[in-house]
Amino acid sequence: MSGLRRLFRGSGRALAFVFAASVVWLLLDMAALRLSLGEAGGRLLKEAAGRGQGERARPWRGPEGAAGSPRPDPAALRRGRRRGGGTAAARAARREPPPPPPPPPPPPPPPPSPPPGAAGGRGPRGRRAGGRRAAPPPGPAVTLRGGAGPAASRAPAGAGAAAGAVARPAGDGGGRRGAPPSRAGAPRAPRGAPPPAPGRRAGRGVAVAEGPAPAAATGSRQRPAGTARQAGPLPRAAGPEEARVGRGETAPEKRSVLISKEGINPSSPGVPHPGSDSAGNSPRGRGEPSERPPASEEGDGARTANATAVPGGRSRPRAATQGAAPKAPAAGEEGQEEAGGSSPGTHRVLSLDVTLAPRDPQAPGQFGHPLAVPDDKQEEAKSRWKEGNFNVYLSDLIPVDRAIADTRPAGCSDQRVHDDLPTTTIIMCFVDEVWSTLLRSVHSVLSRSPPHLIEEVILVDDFSTKEYLKEKLDKYMSRFPKVKILHLKERHGLIRARLAGAEIAKGAVLTFLDSHVECNVGWLEPLLERVRLSRAKVACPVIEVISDKDMSYMTVDNFQRGIFTWPMNFGWRQIPQEVIEKNKIKETDIIRCPVMAGGLFSIDKKYFIELGMYDPGLDVWGGENMEISFKVWMCGGEIEIVPCSRVGHIFRNDNPYSFPKDRVTTVERNLARVAEVWLDEYKELFYGHAYHLVLKNLDVGDLTQQIQLRKKLRCKSFRWYLENVYPDLEAPLVKASGLLVNIAMARCITVENTTLAFEPCDVNNKNQKFNYTWLRLIQHGELCIAPAGAAGALGLRRCEGRSRSLTWLHRSLAAFQPELMDHIVSEHLQQPACLEVDPSHKTLRVNACDSTNPYQKWQFGNYYAE
Repeated sequence: MSGLRRLFRGSGRALAFVFAASVVWLLLDMAALRLSLGEAGGRLLKEAAGRGQGERARPWRGPEGAAGSPRPDPAALRRGRRRGGGTAAARAARREPPPPPPPPPPPPPPPPSPPPGAAGGRGPRGRRAGGRRAAPPPGPAVTLRGGAGPAASRAPAGAGAAAGAVARPAGDGGGRRGAPPSRAGAPRAPRGAPPPAPGRRAGRGVAVAEGPAPAAATGSRQRPAGTARQAGPLPRAAGPEEARVGRGETAPEKRSVLISKEGINPSSPGVPHPGSDSAGNSPRGRGEPSERPPASEEGDGARTANATAVPGGRSRPRAATQGAAPKAPAAGEEGQEEAGGSSPGTHRVLSLDVTLAPRDPQAPGQFGHPLAVPDDKQEEAKSRWKEGNFNVYLSDLIPVDRAIADTRPAGCSDQRVHDDLPTTTIIMCFVDEVWSTLLRSVHSVLSRSPPHLIEEVILVDDFSTKEYLKEKLDKYMSRFPKVKILHLKERHGLIRARLAGAEIAKGAVLTFLDSHVECNVGWLEPLLERVRLSRAKVACPVIEVISDKDMSYMTVDNFQRGIFTWPMNFGWRQIPQEVIEKNKIKETDIIRCPVMAGGLFSIDKKYFIELGMYDPGLDVWGGENMEISFKVWMCGGEIEIVPCSRVGHIFRNDNPYSFPKDRVTTVERNLARVAEVWLDEYKELFYGHAYHLVLKNLDVGDLTQQIQLRKKLRCKSFRWYLENVYPDLEAPLVKASGLLVNIAMARCITVENTTLAFEPCDVNNKNQKFNYTWLRLIQHGELCIAPAGAAGALGLRRCEGRSRSLTWLHRSLAAFQPELMDHIVSEHLQQPACLEVDPSHKTLRVNACDSTNPYQKWQFGNYYAE
């Protein structure tokens, strides 16, 4: 027994050792397994975070209930709140406490597959066969609390209203395109949205005539040319081209294409601005395009700022650079990275659409649909038209926060912008604006702009007479802390009212808007991104059309740029299709714009001040867009149209407000003032196309300050502008030049000392060279041909640009008598008298015009304009 006990005692020790070793081994194995599971889970979380990085602050909309009252998904809302509050700087801007560490969320569900054939396309001239992106069906009134990053916002505090946010991620159903209907068909409405009126089609935009026109512009800038189509709310599926746009894609590199009169001259980045002066008298006629390259440009990701890395792989910009405009680059330095700096973080463009309450899908004009005036309200609508020079009756029926279709080109919602965009002050000037239109303009800014980028919205009341624009407006806007109203004590006019708003603005960037607009989703960040890249960039949105008749929101053709024709009439011109195809220009590419429309643009505030802002000598309205455009381009800046920024605008046929003088006189004086300061020798083209201003002897005021400013800024010449910015403008310095030949005798007028002779023609004889100028002078150097004495003799006098006694009519200017088109008619004599050669003595004289007399018919060697 004792031996057995000893055996069991020894075996017990062994068993105990084996048991203890097994327990230790099991514990170690479990620990290793836990570590392995933790690493795998971490990888899954990182992948899920990467997939959802662009979806921050965009709550998923669950299955809808009845139309207009969809039910939110509580789990999705909790996930939205758990996603984190963005950077510490963004949380501080919202005055929110930092969120707790987020628990691991489940991986998001895979996106639904697009229906086959859903991807839409464009026709040969950029006209989409179907509609544009759809405004989403009305979403739930959701309050975002914290977790939103830059996209999160507190909706404006309404009186007891829950702040609702409808955020549209790039990948949700609201941003997709369905199968496009035919042009003749009505666009398909989203779920819950009322269909458009049967049989209605979008109207056409007004194509701007580019021929000579009176110098006075109409009461509204011309709407963009091309076909204006109603922006129907169509769901869109991602096509293969769009699917390739990755999350890491930044805004596209700008394509610069110089369009000349004879073809296409694509510019390459890195080419410096060539200098040029206005010396020389050679005319720039047809067939003489400039070979100079355009201004240098940089890629969109060129400029960087110092940043501090934060967890999650994002970077937080330093507080010193938050919202600050970049310093003006020196020549050759634009696009260089700051020494020792690292690139700041980026995010997808935010497609916000915040409402105070759920939208009613059946509301009049919802989703940008057209309206019709009932038969029994026709008289009322007609009587109210003059209140705003558009359909005020229909405007008052439409909600002030109505939804409109997302009309941005495919790929815009996937573009990335920097996290450290500068803040902006929105400036809207108005006088006696329609109540509903003004409110809709303000709501569209507040609803569809990232709040952290809006420093303030300044409404400048230019001494309105309507009572509702005084205390009632102040009370209404008091619910929005960022909205400020500046009531001017006397009438300033649009130009000086904008200056008054700019003086009190606090934002780093000034964004000017009209007071009858509707900003589309994602409109602001693409503009600020361009200004962030270079403080000398002036960014303009694509201006779409809100119909003045039925208040429908219509999109316009892409690839349009602002131009002018003589005498400085603003218009729109589409980039030729062959240029688009040869240079592979995409719908999202930035467009260089020779002249801006003037009503809607973003500009760095300090740069705007350095440029002298607007010329304070310009009155009320008109010509200010020409002045700021020439000033920006000629003084080192650039004007760009940003296709991914879209703003609708009501184009009115006339101004509803009064002018100190009449409208035409005011606009003509403003344009003449711009011509005197900025056009150099080309101002003769302006006066030649608006010759009645010469006859008026128009007083443009004191120009000393503006001329000195141009010298101080070392601005380039207008010739440089034509060669580098707008080379396809026909701008010959003279109408005709060369030998002046008599058709009957085939001999030429010759200058001998200070007298005129009639000799055999010699193309190498400089004394036989004359210019026929835009001011209707026949000029040789500083001398001009003029009648001398009552006997019809001819002589030479020193040229005086605006002396009618020296002027002659030829070709189209003699069209009042078509039979005298080949004659040279003295303009100032009471009876028409023509330049004639005496065949017997071979001398020159002025004689009564005779359409059949061949000795009165003349021809210049070269003609540049009729």
